[in-house]
Amino acid sequence: MFPYPSGKIHMGHLRNYAIGDVIARYKRANGFEVLHPIGWDAFGLPAENAARDNNISPETWTKENIDNMRTQLKSIGLSYNWERELSTCEPDYYKHEQKFFLDFLKHGLAHRKESWVNWDPVDQTVLANEQVVDGKGWRSGAVVEKRKLSQWFLKITDFAEDLLKCLQSLKNWPEKVKTMQERWIGKSEGATIEFEVVGLNKKLKVFTTYPHTLFGASFCAVAAEHPIVQDLKNGSSVVIPVLDTGIQEIKSKRENDEKIGVYTGLNVKHPFLDKELPLYIANFVLMEYGEGAIFGCPAHDQRDFEFAQKYDLPIIPVVREEGTQTIETLKVVDGIMFNSEFLNGLTVSRAKEVIIKKLEEKGIGKKTTNYRLHDWGVSRQRYWGCPIPIIYCKDCGTVPVPEKDLPVVLQ
Repeated sequence: MFPYPSGKIHMGHLRNYAIGDVIARYKRANGFEVLHPIGWDAFGLPAENAARDNNISPETWTKENIDNMRTQLKSIGLSYNWERELSTCEPDYYKHEQKFFLDFLKHGLAHRKESWVNWDPVDQTVLANEQVVDGKGWRSGAVVEKRKLSQWFLKITDFAEDLLKCLQSLKNWPEKVKTMQERWIGKSEGATIEFEVVGLNKKLKVFTTYPHTLFGASFCAVAAEHPIVQDLKNGSSVVIPVLDTGIQEIKSKRENDEKIGVYTGLNVKHPFLDKELPLYIANFVLMEYGEGAIFGCPAHDQRDFEFAQKYDLPIIPVVREEGTQTIETLKVVDGIMFNSEFLNGLTVSRAKEVIIKKLEEKGIGKKTTNYRLHDWGVSRQRYWGCPIPIIYCKDCGTVPVPEKDLPVVLQ
C-alpha cells in the first residue's frame, strides 16, 4: 500500500513498511529475485485542502512532500527499488487508470447517472458513506447534506451474487471477515409493493423483506429526499406549512438517532384492506436503500414501534408463536399468522409466498431481491484527482476520449 504524501513519515509507516522489508530481505537472502516497489498515493482531497490553506497548488504541495518523505524513507534504510518509484498524480501513471475506465465503459461497466450523495458543505465535495461519522464529515465536522448529483459509477452491483457465492470458496479466511463481507453486500429477499397515493395520480413503491406483515401496517414513510417530497415542495395542491421545517430537522437527525417524522398530509391506500395509511417523512428511511420508502408494521419492527409510539399510531400484531395464543410484540421472528385475512394460520415462510403471489396477481407487486451494495462512485474528487477521459459535447452528449489520445492531463 503506497503511502499518502502527507509530508512526514510517522511510526505507523515504519511499522507497516518494516514488515514488507523483512519479507523482501528474507526472500532475497534465499536466492529469489525480488522487486520491492515504492510509490505515492498522491491524489486526493486532503492535498487540495492543505494546498488551499497554504496558498500553493496541490501539485507543488504534493511533490514537496514526496521529496521530504523519500529522504526520510531512505534514511530508515528500507530496501526499495527506487528506480521503479511512481506517483499516482503523474500522467504516465494515471493514463493507465484512464485506459481501465475506457475498457469498463466499452463493456457497459461504467455509467453516468444521477444519484443521492453525501455532500460536505465545508469541503464542498462528495463523501463516501464511510467518511460520514454521526451524520458529519469525517474531516470538516460539518453536518452532511443529501444531494442529487450526476456522477460516474462502476457497476459492481452486477457482481453482487457472484461475490456472495465466491465468499464460500475462500479458504483460510477468518469467518468474521467473511461475515463482514456478506453483510456489506447485504442481500435481501422480499417484495416490491405499489401503494396508491390518495389524491395524487402517483404510486408509492416500497421494498420490504417482511411482506407477510402487510396486514399489520399502520403507516408508510419516505426518505426526506424522496421524489414525492420534492413534488410537495414544488407546489403540490397539498399545502403543508411545517414541511420545510420538519424536513430540516429530519435531515439533522439521521437513522441512528431518535425516530422522528413529519406528516405529509397525504395518505396511501392499503392494498388489501378498505383503509388508508398516513404517509410520513421519517429520518430512519434512507433513499439509497430499496425504494426510499417503507410501510411500517410497529408490532414486528423496532424502529416502526418507536415511531408509532411517538406519533400515537396503531400497533397491530399479526404473528404469534406456534402452539400458543400468546402475543409478544417485537419478539416473534417466525411463527403463525393471524389478524391477516387470507394469511391466517400460515407459517411466516408460507405467508411470504402467498402474499407475493397475491400482489403479483393484482399487478401491484412482485418478488424482489435487493442488495445493500451500491455501484462504486468514481468521480468524487473536486479537482486533485485523475481526470475521467470523457469529452462533454453539447450536441452529442458524452464522448469517450480515444485511447491513442491518452492521457487526458489534469489542467
